[in-house]
Amino acid sequence: MTGPAAPFEVVFAHALRGETCTVRTVDGTPVPLPVEDWRRRADLVDRLFLRHCAGATIDVGCGPGRLTEELALAGRPVLGIDVVHEAVAQTRRRGGSALHRDVFDRVPGEGRWDTVLLADGNIGIGGDPLALLTRMRALVRGGGRIVAEVEPPGRPTGSADVQLACPCASTTYFPWGRVGVDGLAALANRANLTVRAVDRYDGRWCAVLGVAR
Repeated sequence: MTGPAAPFEVVFAHALRGETCTVRTVDGTPVPLPVEDWRRRADLVDRLFLRHCAGATIDVGCGPGRLTEELALAGRPVLGIDVVHEAVAQTRRRGGSALHRDVFDRVPGEGRWDTVLLADGNIGIGGDPLALLTRMRALVRGGGRIVAEVEPPGRPTGSADVQLACPCASTTYFPWGRVGVDGLAALANRANLTVRAVDRYDGRWCAVLGVAR
């Protein structure tokens, strides 16, 4: 059983505080939202992703902040942003810098970031991968990069309606984007980006997209 409808920010905040939460598509079976994976400390695979982050990095959809924290511990300039106040608070408690901000609103340092980081499926933000990558391109300086976690070969690129559900409340269905390795080059080209690298780390796929000077 799930509770009444509530905004995404409310439901996700409950999940970040440890409440069991699932995600499902209109036609799909609910699967656990892997919040504990996001709340832990960064591991070896995370660090392999982060080695692609050069210079000042903005961690878009930072969640509870493990990647922002890891970059900060390494002495790297980094800012996390998230639409959920609880995510920002948890990131700050870990010692990372974070702001409550929607990436489609005004963001500090627009056009001057060296790297934009989209990990843990955050390339799905907004439900339109082309619109999101176009926005990311506007945040990065010429010669900068976007480091994005993508889905394995064979997975589609596009959008699906999903729902988050906790015992206390559930969201209405909202659009979430998906980008598979197979569709990455065509999508990057449409966003005026280049694919610099695609690496697999223990079942996770990391793409590095370049921004022309």
